[in-house]
Amino acid sequence: MDRNIFILGEINADLIITGEDVTPELNREKLVDRFDQVLGSSSAITASCLAGMGYNVFFVGVVGNDPFGHFCLDQLQKNGVDTSYVTIADHLQTGVTVSLSTKDDRALLTYMGAISELTEENIPDDIYSKADHIHFGSFYLQEKMKKSWKTIFAKAKKHSISTSFDTGWDPHNSWDREVISEVIQLADYFIPSEDEILNIFNINGLDQIIDQLPELSGKVVVKRGKNGSIMIEESKDILEAPALKVNPIDTTGAGDSFNAGLIAGHLQNLKGIELLEMANASGALATQRIGGASNVPSMTEVKEFMKKAKSEKDVAL
Repeated sequence: MDRNIFILGEINADLIITGEDVTPELNREKLVDRFDQVLGSSSAITASCLAGMGYNVFFVGVVGNDPFGHFCLDQLQKNGVDTSYVTIADHLQTGVTVSLSTKDDRALLTYMGAISELTEENIPDDIYSKADHIHFGSFYLQEKMKKSWKTIFAKAKKHSISTSFDTGWDPHNSWDREVISEVIQLADYFIPSEDEILNIFNINGLDQIIDQLPELSGKVVVKRGKNGSIMIEESKDILEAPALKVNPIDTTGAGDSFNAGLIAGHLQNLKGIELLEMANASGALATQRIGGASNVPSMTEVKEFMKKAKSEKDVAL
């Protein structure tokens, strides 16, 4: 597909420990079912999924000049992502996340390393002449970029480039509501999880969100896991799409794959429920593999998965 997507974000390796009981206990040893080392980070997983779907994907980020850094770059390149805009820093260590994963959810322990080191100076000058879409993930981990996203998205809007972003969880529990709201007003898509948006706006349920959102120039799409997703349109109207029924193997990267499905659907001019269904399918398909960026599916596979799941639902009805 002749569309250029720039992903601005963090890169790290994921060390995934999978089992029925992966909760650590001091002075106790537990046995788990599986261990995998895979490419991690919200931004890198989204980039890999989009490249798998056939888009021209360029990654802008920072890694250390170490084995984990080279592993991450090799995996991105294997997945079809252009890494020529990635900075390799000799003085930094590449970030690492330990994912304790069950079939229902996962807990993450992250060493930041180079994850937080992306700055506006790393953004290439030609991005505004080449990009059709710009996305970033992990707002709270990219600490040096927080005040820059507004500027980048404003420039993108002037160049008619669509934009999207995901926050991830805030490990400092500050949530930066004011800064986030400013970026929301410029973004075509804000894509938080339900827990994240409830915390950002300090509310108890999604029924309260409309009164808290700033003026929208784009859409807010909320990921709800097994409860599907909702889209709040510029008019503040709400659309809802149910989740596809799957038996998860690993939920790592499902939300990031959802992001990729949403961006791909947007670039294919899908609207409303059809757009949510594409995102839901991409997210659900990610739970059928270990690690969000391993064996990324093609667009054909995503559409076939979506069609099969939808037909099974119709038969059940």
